[in-house]
Amino acid sequence: MPAAAAPNDDAFDHDAALQACARGDSEALRRIYERESRYLLGVALRIVRDRATAEDVLHDAFVTIWSRASSFDAGRGAGRGWIYSLVRHAALNRVRDGARETVLEEPAAAHQDAQSALAAWQDSGDELARHAALGRLGHCLDGLEPARRACLLHAYVDGCTHSEIAARVQAPLGTVKAWIQRGLRALRECMQ
Repeated sequence: MPAAAAPNDDAFDHDAALQACARGDSEALRRIYERESRYLLGVALRIVRDRATAEDVLHDAFVTIWSRASSFDAGRGAGRGWIYSLVRHAALNRVRDGARETVLEEPAAAHQDAQSALAAWQDSGDELARHAALGRLGHCLDGLEPARRACLLHAYVDGCTHSEIAARVQAPLGTVKAWIQRGLRALRECMQ
């Protein structure tokens, strides 16, 4: 299935941009994103039929492009085709995975996770240890980038969904989800 044509297709060298990504050139990834993201979003949207999910697929696909750019082989096909096939496969996998899982509503899932974490935390250790941990948590939260800290607080204190957080911080949904994941990972590392 051919991809939608981008304007001035011959003016952009996808192969060279992927090779630059493989060398760690984040500017090359940005150029690919600026050039292709709206078309790639359309590909994902046609497959998953939900804009938020399509945005997630696009985000995940660009993470894959960045991490797997070194596996691109110009001898096996064009760079643009490789990029589009990654998005298409990511979207198809999302549809297949969605058919196999039962998904809780985001607020319900977040509430369940928070309740489980609180119960486990209360069952472990004494009162003095909990107060010490709360002090460390404040210190660790202060060490996060403001955008990541805001996303975490909106999610776990205000109980907002990822979509609501994206609207509050005026950032794409995929970015908000990535900030929350990275923020949680940084908090875990800091708290150990």
